[in-house]
Order: sequence, then C-alpha cells, then structure tokens
Amino acid sequence: MISIDKLAYISKLKNVNPMEKFIFSMATIIVCISLNNIADSIIILLLMSFITVFKGKLPLKNYIELMSIPLVFLIMGVITIAINVATSSKGLIFSFSIFNVTLGCTYDSLITAARLFFKSLAAVSCLYFLTLTTPVFEVLSVLRKLKVPKLFVELMGLIYRFIFVLLDTANMIYISQSSRLGYSTFRRGFNSLGNLVTSLFLSAYKRSQDIYMAMESRCYDGDINLLENHYVTSYKNISLIILVEVFLIIVSFSKNIMF
Repeated sequence: MISIDKLAYISKLKNVNPMEKFIFSMATIIVCISLNNIADSIIILLLMSFITVFKGKLPLKNYIELMSIPLVFLIMGVITIAINVATSSKGLIFSFSIFNVTLGCTYDSLITAARLFFKSLAAVSCLYFLTLTTPVFEVLSVLRKLKVPKLFVELMGLIYRFIFVLLDTANMIYISQSSRLGYSTFRRGFNSLGNLVTSLFLSAYKRSQDIYMAMESRCYDGDINLLENHYVTSYKNISLIILVEVFLIIVSFSKNIMF
C-alpha cells in the first residue's frame, strides 16, 4: 500500500463525508489564491495543518516530511522573485554584483516573494488535507459525482496506482544492483542505470498487459465500477466550512491587515 494511502486510512477523519472535505479543500484553495493575502495564507496553513495532524491524528513527523518536499522548490522560486536585476540603487534593501551585473532586493519584491511563498504553502496544505484524510478512490468517487468525464477519472486512478508500482519496482531493481556493486564506480553505475531503465520499461509493459488481462477476465467492458460508501451529509460541517471561508474573506478585506 502506498504510504500516502496508509496515512489516509489511519486518519481519524477518514470517515468524514469526502464531498465535504473536497469542497472545504477546494474552496479554501480558491479563497487563498484569489485574495492574495499573507495573513490569510498563514491562517490557512496553520488551520489545515492543525486539522490534518491533530484532528486527523496523523504523525507530525510524516506531515513535516511531506511539507518539506515542495519547500525546496518554493525557496528556489521565491529567491529569484525577491532578488532582481537592479537598474538603480533606489529602494534597495541590499544589493551585490556578479560579473558587473547588480542584483538587489527591494521591499516590494520581498513582499511579493513572501506572498507567493505563504500562498503556495497554504495551497499545498489544503491538498495535503484532502489527500491525507481521504483515500484516493474516495476522491475519485467525489469526481464521479461532480460529473467529471469517466475516462479522466479512470485514467487518474490507474495512473496513480501504476506510478507507485513502477517506483517500487525501480527501488527493488536498484537494491538488487547495489548489492552486486552495480554502482561502485561511475562507469559501472552508468551502465547499471541503463539496465535499470530497460528492465523497468519491460516490467511496466508486462504489468500493464497483466492488469488488462486480469480486468478482461473480470468482465471489463470499459467501465471500472467500484463499491462506494454512503455518507450522511453533516450540516454542522457545512456550516463550519462557510464560517471559515467568510472569516478568511473578512480577514483579507480588513484594513488592519497590511499585507
């Protein structure tokens, strides 16, 4: 089982109506992106993290590890936004020169970078809230109810599963090669990598054929039908969702919030 799925299945919020979680997650992302406010982004980040970890009873260590994945790319991105080519020294907080090109950071560029940084983290926390509290096939069930094209939903489910199957296969091949000193030198490692890619391609093709044959043997006719759980709509949760979104909008338009 995929590690993210493991976390979703052990979450205490797993049995909450997935449609409500989906609406809450997507609505909060839309509010976060639309309002473009640092205060809102920080509130959303803290709120989603609190609900996912403390309400869902997920290990904090796992959540931090997952949040650190996009953090590296975010830092690299915001640095390029905060530091620009400076045509004049006016308004620069600091500057430095590289090959006779002056680079510097202004107050406006710093605020823009901060907005992007916290907005992106907040959006990621919203997606993690959904994926870490809702098994993937519950999400696919929600998409079906929202009339998303059936082909797209089925491909999404198959691709999601197959990606991690391939990663697991690649990891096993890598371990096998490493145990035989396949990466002891650069030349040998390069050769082993080529063999790994070749073996992975052949394995992927064989697995896809096996999966298709298994589906056909179970009367596959173009539709993948799964048993769906029936959930009761919680008006309390819907009310809380509305209150949270309204609160975020009020915070964004408050004159006391500078950013």
